Amino acid sequence: MLETPKHLIRLDDLSPTALDDLIGMSIRIKSRGARATLAGKSVGLLFFRGSLRTRASFTAAVHQLGGCTINLTASSDFWDLEEEEGRVMDGVAPEHIKDAAAVLSTYCNALAVRPAPPGRSWSADRRDAGIRSWAAHSSVPVINMESAQWHPLQALADLVTLREHLGDPRGKRLAIVWTHSPTPASHSVANSLLHAALREGMQVRLAHPPGYELDEEVMSDAREVAVREGTEVATHGSMEEAAEGAHVIYARSWGSLEHYGNPTLSASRRARHANWIVDQRVMDLGEDARFMHAMPVRRNLEVADSVLDGERSLVYPQAANRLHSEKALLSMMLRS
Repeated sequence: MLETPKHLIRLDDLSPTALDDLIGMSIRIKSRGARATLAGKSVGLLFFRGSLRTRASFTAAVHQLGGCTINLTASSDFWDLEEEEGRVMDGVAPEHIKDAAAVLSTYCNALAVRPAPPGRSWSADRRDAGIRSWAAHSSVPVINMESAQWHPLQALADLVTLREHLGDPRGKRLAIVWTHSPTPASHSVANSLLHAALREGMQVRLAHPPGYELDEEVMSDAREVAVREGTEVATHGSMEEAAEGAHVIYARSWGSLEHYGNPTLSASRRARHANWIVDQRVMDLGEDARFMHAMPVRRNLEVADSVLDGERSLVYPQAANRLHSEKALLSMMLRS
């Protein structure tokens, strides 16, 4: 029987056995279809910020498993929620997460949440207090649909994609390269992919300009995973170095933690690195390298059209695997 986590805040909440079984189940569901394991069950989806692939794939996954979704968006369907314990609630939030979680737990069999970190202080946002507060106060499983630090759903779909196209990924080389964007994404995808790939035994090369280092604790934990799995993680100052001999090149933008919460300084620093784009020249440095990106993607700024639309691009299969991996996860966590 599969091991079932109470909540899924980060991929590390899954044991090695559970993760391996879940990847296998995702691939089987993709080829054979899935049973109506959620018949008569409801899943609450709470979005505190925008979503395209996550909202659509998760809604479709629940429906295809025979369940129903209660789809709520903070900006239109409800209000700000307080997450700090013991606070005198004299601010804009009229309700505490503990009360919302307690009530929604009586309506739903699971809650999937995409919080909106305030974005002012990394020392505060890195704790992922919002999603952890939902997990602490919910009496049903809580699934993280992307917090400041982690995006387990994307990482799970990425692992399914890597297994499909590389076979056994152990020993294969993955380059995670920073790309320029006027609207950089959070660190969650890079953090989650880094840890997930190392757990699979991949050799990971991380490339970014100075000042775009990932969270120090995330990197420290990643090095421990690499030692445990007998592989390595290396950091490079150019995408060309990271791409050399890579089997997969994964592009992603993220902001500088040095200027977190300061959009003016952040924009000034990003402008110096506008040449960080994955084009055919970079791809040709790899070993018949496949291209991956979590999307949304800015064409011809982060990645050239020739790469995105090329025969080695996996962006659409990668996005499609969100549906199958989420069906597997829901089946595992909510099976009767």
